[in-house]
Amino acid sequence: MLLVTLTPIDYWWATALAGKWQAPRGEVLVVLGGSLQDYGTVGGSSYWRGVYALQAWREGGFQQVVISGGGSGENTVAKAIAGFLASQGVPREAILLEEKSQSTRENALHTAELLAGEKRRVVLLTSDYHMLRARRAFERAGLLVEPRPYPDVRKRETQWLGRWPAFLDLCNESAKVLYYLFRGWI
Repeated sequence: MLLVTLTPIDYWWATALAGKWQAPRGEVLVVLGGSLQDYGTVGGSSYWRGVYALQAWREGGFQQVVISGGGSGENTVAKAIAGFLASQGVPREAILLEEKSQSTRENALHTAELLAGEKRRVVLLTSDYHMLRARRAFERAGLLVEPRPYPDVRKRETQWLGRWPAFLDLCNESAKVLYYLFRGWI
């Protein structure tokens, strides 16, 4: 209990899962969806992924944003994030949706299909603690991506009340990494 509450273990762990901390530029930005609220509205993790995608878009250089994330029926994570990005000035014609995936592995497989034969630089944006599994799943699917993690856990752990939820997310993600390794998906 003291380790999580009094040390920066969450920060260290998230940094290890994020890998090299960088903000690469490219032509195609792939954004992985997170949560979806009722009625197809953007959930917390999807909102922050959208905010950082918007920041990357505004820095310039990207020609296309691919948003990957399914849902149920007509409500998909990809659509919700796309609506947010469009409302903030990203041209609709620059946004490509992948709406079939229900997991990180499916994000990678379906996005790799969409971008098959792509010669432009592809940059992957997702949460810091999710980047290791996501990047390796994309590589396993045959799509080389440059990681662009955003500080999710690294921000939440700065507040006392955010440390335990962040720690639990790190435990959950680490279990998923082991499961993906066991299945040969990364």
